[in-house]
Amino acid sequence: MSDRERILGRVRRALADVTPDERPYEQAVSRDYLREHGERTPERTAELLAENLADYRAVVHRCTEAGLPALIGRLLADRKAASVLVPAGLDEGWLAATDVTRVPDRPESTPFDLDRADSVLTACAVAVAETGTIVLDGGPGQGRRRISLVPDHHICVVRVPGQVVSSVPQALERLDPVRPLTWISGPSATSDIELDRVEGVHGPRTLEVILLG
Repeated sequence: MSDRERILGRVRRALADVTPDERPYEQAVSRDYLREHGERTPERTAELLAENLADYRAVVHRCTEAGLPALIGRLLADRKAASVLVPAGLDEGWLAATDVTRVPDRPESTPFDLDRADSVLTACAVAVAETGTIVLDGGPGQGRRRISLVPDHHICVVRVPGQVVSSVPQALERLDPVRPLTWISGPSATSDIELDRVEGVHGPRTLEVILLG
């Protein structure tokens, strides 16, 4: 018996007691949980997002559309970045105030190529205030998952209030489950048994979030 036949046999045995009239998963699972914890104005929701991002040690900035290019230019200059990864579909105006070398997100780029980029600049799909989480789905201006994991410095732009929701259930309603979803809660970090925190383990050591509104 092959491994494939063995696995399929286990699946068939597991499904043996499923009746033909059993309700689909979407109907069988109760969805009566809280959609958000308390009621907040859009302004307070954005404040909660900023607070929770900061709790995760992300660096939070606020600016208007007009001030965005100058802010991005300053953040790259502060890092002494000589290059920035740019995903397809990113607004070119965001980098208008800097002459840092643009590195396009190419399918043939190796992890070593991506690691040579000093920073990466992306948009996002949605941000969750209650958990301080930013979600990328590979859409325009977001690129493939690996560009937000390999470079050591990630600048992410979140439009406020349009891309900010209170809770994870509200975020899931906006997301397509077949897309490559990357959920980011602060910079990459881990701790050993003595709770010594180490950052930059499996993603960027520094996450800077710009709340644009």
